[in-house]
Amino acid sequence: MKDQLEALVAQMYQSGILYSEAVREFRKRFILTVLEQNNGNQCKAARQLGMHRNTLSRTIAELELDVRAVRVGARRPPKSERELVMEKKMAR
Repeated sequence: MKDQLEALVAQMYQSGILYSEAVREFRKRFILTVLEQNNGNQCKAARQLGMHRNTLSRTIAELELDVRAVRVGARRPPKSERELVMEKKMAR
């Protein structure tokens, strides 16, 4: 892996990518990978990254990441919609 990383760094340097851009891109890819492994669960991802959940949330916002793309499964509907479903079930 070290050889692959060195080759990537050399390639980025030769193509003129600035240090700040390289670090930003690395952070984005690393965080997205961990989020994908945890199906978008920020609490679990933060734990694996060794940071607080709030820090991860701020970092996600700072890097302008779209975590909706990595979330798997349906989310629970809003409370107003759940109440409608319950009313329909009770009417049966």
